[in-house]
Amino acid sequence: MNICEQCGYHLKMSSSDRIELLIDPGTWDPMDEDMVSLDPIEFHSEEEPYKDRIDSYQRKTGLTEAVQTGIGQLNGIPVAIGVMDFQFMGG
Repeated sequence: MNICEQCGYHLKMSSSDRIELLIDPGTWDPMDEDMVSLDPIEFHSEEEPYKDRIDSYQRKTGLTEAVQTGIGQLNGIPVAIGVMDFQFMGG
């Protein structure tokens, strides 16, 4: 469960792993899969351009956005959840 058995440290977990852990098998129905991070305010940074950073994180994570949303069941109970992925620009 991504917890160190020696010291109890909570290891990193992707949003996809967390969804797989929480949601009953076969019940996950993602929402807004076509939502994509953009740069509407043309954010300027002294580092790599913001749009390039978004593109890089999309390639790295396989996600289009820092949050996954959807509906499914948790122990048979219908739920709607949003799960942040901190591998995508800090979630």
